[in-house]
Amino acid sequence: MTDKLSKEYATLLLAFIAGMSLNGSFNALFDSVIAFSIFPLIALGFSIYCLHQRYVTQPMPEGTPTLAFSCFLLGLFLYSAVIRAEYTGMGSNFLLTIICVVLVFWIGYKLRITTRHNAVKQTD
Repeated sequence: MTDKLSKEYATLLLAFIAGMSLNGSFNALFDSVIAFSIFPLIALGFSIYCLHQRYVTQPMPEGTPTLAFSCFLLGLFLYSAVIRAEYTGMGSNFLLTIICVVLVFWIGYKLRITTRHNAVKQTD
């Protein structure tokens, strides 16, 4: 059971990294305040490639695509919130922070339900 659960966490972590690197790439390319860096583009390429390979080679457990998309959105919004906190001239990060907190609690709630559901399936 822990092996299947760690695979699910790996997918969620890759989706989170993909969201952060997508926003980092967009900001590096199109925002004049942030200095250009090639590393978000490299991280985006690797994370999308690894997510695709995981999708092709392994079946996803029930509920994983929704959690992966929410982790992707969390990475997207969290990077924006951190950048706006660092560069205050870009605007407020209040709404982004609230969205991130709601997403973290929702992901935690869904993961607990998923792990309980998997534990019940394992005992049957």
